[in-house]
Amino acid sequence: MAPASLSLPAIHASHVGIWLSDTAGRVQRVGRGEAMAAVAGTPHLLLGATLTGDRLGYPELSGLDLLELFAFLHPARFAVPTPAGIAAALGLPAAQREDEVAAFLPQAAVAMLACLDDPDWPEREGAWHALQALTRQRWPWAPLIQPRLAAPDRADRWLFARLPEWEEQPPRAQPRQVVLEPANVAARLDRLTGDGAEKRPGQQDYARAATAIFAPRERRDTPQMLVAEAGTGIGKTLGYLAPAKQWIDESAGSVCISTYTKALQRQLARETEKLYPDARTHREKVVVRKGRENYLCLLNLEDALQGGFSGRAAVLAQLVARWAAYTRDGDMIGGDLPGWLPALFRRNGATALTDRRGECIYAGCPHFRKCFIERSTRAAAQADIVIANHALTMVQAARPRDSGAPATRLIFDEGHHLWDAADSMFAVALTGQEAIEIRRWIMGPEGKARGRRRGLAARLADVASYDEAGERAIQAAIAAAAELPGDGWLARLAENAPWGAIERLLAAVRGQVYARGADPKQADSGYGLETELADPDPELVTAAAAASDAVEALLRPLMALGKRLDALVEDPPDWLDGQARARVDGARHSLGTRIDTLGAWLALLGRVGGPADPDFVDWLAVERFDGREYDCGLHRHWLDPARPVAEIVYRPAQGVLVTSATLRGGGPVLRGNGHAADDWSDADIRTGARHLDGGVTHFAVPSPFDYARQSEVLIATDIARGDLPALAGAYSRLIEAAGGGALGLFSAIRRLRIVHARIADRLARAGLPLFAQHVDPLDTGTLVDIFRADPHASLLGTDALRDGVDVPGDSLRLVVMEGVPWPRPTILHAARRAAQGGSAYDDRVIRARIAQAFGRLIRRSDDFGQFVMLSPSFPSRLLSAFPDGTPIRRLPLDEVVNRVAAANVERRKSAYAAFSPS
Repeated sequence: MAPASLSLPAIHASHVGIWLSDTAGRVQRVGRGEAMAAVAGTPHLLLGATLTGDRLGYPELSGLDLLELFAFLHPARFAVPTPAGIAAALGLPAAQREDEVAAFLPQAAVAMLACLDDPDWPEREGAWHALQALTRQRWPWAPLIQPRLAAPDRADRWLFARLPEWEEQPPRAQPRQVVLEPANVAARLDRLTGDGAEKRPGQQDYARAATAIFAPRERRDTPQMLVAEAGTGIGKTLGYLAPAKQWIDESAGSVCISTYTKALQRQLARETEKLYPDARTHREKVVVRKGRENYLCLLNLEDALQGGFSGRAAVLAQLVARWAAYTRDGDMIGGDLPGWLPALFRRNGATALTDRRGECIYAGCPHFRKCFIERSTRAAAQADIVIANHALTMVQAARPRDSGAPATRLIFDEGHHLWDAADSMFAVALTGQEAIEIRRWIMGPEGKARGRRRGLAARLADVASYDEAGERAIQAAIAAAAELPGDGWLARLAENAPWGAIERLLAAVRGQVYARGADPKQADSGYGLETELADPDPELVTAAAAASDAVEALLRPLMALGKRLDALVEDPPDWLDGQARARVDGARHSLGTRIDTLGAWLALLGRVGGPADPDFVDWLAVERFDGREYDCGLHRHWLDPARPVAEIVYRPAQGVLVTSATLRGGGPVLRGNGHAADDWSDADIRTGARHLDGGVTHFAVPSPFDYARQSEVLIATDIARGDLPALAGAYSRLIEAAGGGALGLFSAIRRLRIVHARIADRLARAGLPLFAQHVDPLDTGTLVDIFRADPHASLLGTDALRDGVDVPGDSLRLVVMEGVPWPRPTILHAARRAAQGGSAYDDRVIRARIAQAFGRLIRRSDDFGQFVMLSPSFPSRLLSAFPDGTPIRRLPLDEVVNRVAAANVERRKSAYAAFSPS
């Protein structure tokens, strides 16, 4: 039996102070020096070594981390990584004060270890063998677990034997052509919202409008398309799921729902449980899909478990292996792997467990039949509903060889992000980082490089041995790849000593950027530097011509190899057995992507010294972070990235819905001539609907919330732009007045860090924890989980939090923006601004950002929230970003703070009245 207590010391460190609990449970507050001496001498119980170490000022802190123990005992189980979150997960009373946490940690450890004696512990299988491996790695918890975990009566199955195999299924038939009856859709919506639920006319109207995309299309390449704006609170998810499920049942078809954020993917997966209440049926009918870099690679994991990792990374590999046996789908980024687990190891090894470098050998992998990625791909081909992200949906459309039969109906939720997703997806970058990846993919490891990365010769050893033409193509590609940048290329550029044609091109790019794109002050800033690709100097033109020859010399043998591999598959020789064919298939798959990239590079290089293409924006850039260069090269983006979306994604579909709460970004837009544009013209630009010939309809329904009663906008008029002490003081005063529950939004990481450093300790002493992106060593999803769980906590962040946070209720009652979120004046932005109305384009972008931020505030009919803009010169023309009826007041900061404090008093009174006996 587990002991009633653990005679172990514990440490808790926060912005308030540091507390140590001794082996008898006595707690004392100590200074940093005393705390560091204590933990250096004796392993202490702690909760989250990275965060505790940051608070302590001791980044090398290690000890008995309760989060690691939780990950071992309860893999794939959710827990907020705070004392209150762990208490909730274990069913224990939470510590009420900071000085009680250190004494709570031994109690939590005892509660966790108690499951070892529970015969019904659901995660027992595999634990004993994992513990033996962790003991060899000297995991601190191993000596405490070992006496309490008996060896199984029969040997546990090895992880790779436990994982189920996927099975090939016949292709899904084309859906039947049906026309939905509105009455059936309305009845379906009533069932989904629940008997007795209040009917929402806006949601019903939205569902009827969404029904249109499921009608048969009338002409080829002209889908039934609806662009729909649904205000916050309409319930648009069930609004489109109702007709989608009705159509699935009647047509036997499948629907792809595409989102931008992982948070909405999780939310949608939960919402679809209403369509399929049975858990097993839900797993079969609904599949969440992401890019392959999100999933655990079993071959990488096997290499890590068999000695590829050492030290702390080896411990992480064992904990991930525990999780792999219990995960639903193997998703390491935003799935059921705790987001805080890789952070405990400061990302040491986590990225090496996914396929981020195109190393996959597909059917040549010994774990191919159990691969999480392949299972997801095949499950999606049979599922009724596939929940993907915008990037993956575009990849599948652009490269159909990557998927099975595509869904004929597409729903793009978070449609206001389509532009950004397309901008990234269809961009071209000939940079050092991109080039070195292709070099490594072709040549394999060089020098002392380790890992399982293999070049073409190793991947296609059978082809090289038995096929003379294939061997010649492989060797020619390897020789040509030597012209691509190799290790140390950045240092050689800095010393003006480049090797090879591509490095000489990058050196010329770097020289022109510094000559034209930066003044002495900018050169010392933390931002990247850029200049237009216009009137290039002779050195750059000459280097581009040589680089073009080098790229073409690489492209030719790769294309020849691709044709040879196609021929081998179509007419297989005797030596092409199953394993050889698997390697050939994997190489063919990866080869096509690299050929596409090299072709795009050639088109971009042809622009240097040649005519500009009006469809594209081209520029040169040196990328930097905190003043340190990390990449350099040429860039090409579509002037209108929604155009390839319309051509490649929309046209093949039968029906398309693009929806969001902020598609129009706050009402009509004034063009350069001062005239109001059509409400939908800008939405059609951002979504690409304007590139379709007919078939596009529009629908809008406002939010049902009473913004005049539930919210107010407060514009502080006396915070000078650039006054960081005043900005920090404003944030501190506002968060204190609100009693926490604040989301602070910044447009620059530097200002976020400065403000956080100035106010975190002060707020903590008031009992108001403050967390921040780019400061706390936690992923964004975990930070949001912590923020959601604690109504006294506040969170500072940047763009990822502006519209990726769904925190209904009391945990989010104040949004503070540091100022007007002006777009960064990049070359790409300037080109699009000139093409789309000048200052009106800026206003539309800004209004959309403000509307998205405001949309975080009111998520339920009983919410109340305040939106504070710390900008004395907030333009009146941008006020249309806020919903009609929202009270807007321009006030000095003192009065803004008073209003926030008064609202907090009213909130506490209401809460007291709600819970006090009548």
